[in-house]
Amino acid sequence: MTEARAPRQFGSTEHLASEAIAAYVDGELRMQAYLRASHHISLCAECTAAVDAQQQARGALRRSGEMTMPLSLVGLLSAIPTCTTNTADNTPGSDAGFGAIGKRLSRRWRK
Repeated sequence: MTEARAPRQFGSTEHLASEAIAAYVDGELRMQAYLRASHHISLCAECTAAVDAQQQARGALRRSGEMTMPLSLVGLLSAIPTCTTNTADNTPGSDAGFGAIGKRLSRRWRK
């Protein structure tokens, strides 16, 4: 007579991250990572459900067809002026290309 084992309980940090689940479903993991993920998925009902949901979402996106952009939006986007600031200044502490936000952040980090 064999005893039925209770499913293993995983801590919150032991589950696959959403990015790892997406990479698993898309076949983008390296072999070692894929094998580790497959093993975890075989033991974890929560991650199995997440993989199933990701596969369903991927399938729905593939079935949805090509999306088109309205010509009015294309016209508006092409009317955006190009950046004319000098971004060639790569010296340390340079804020070129980042504008006011870059200046605020660089002041914050220099303190």
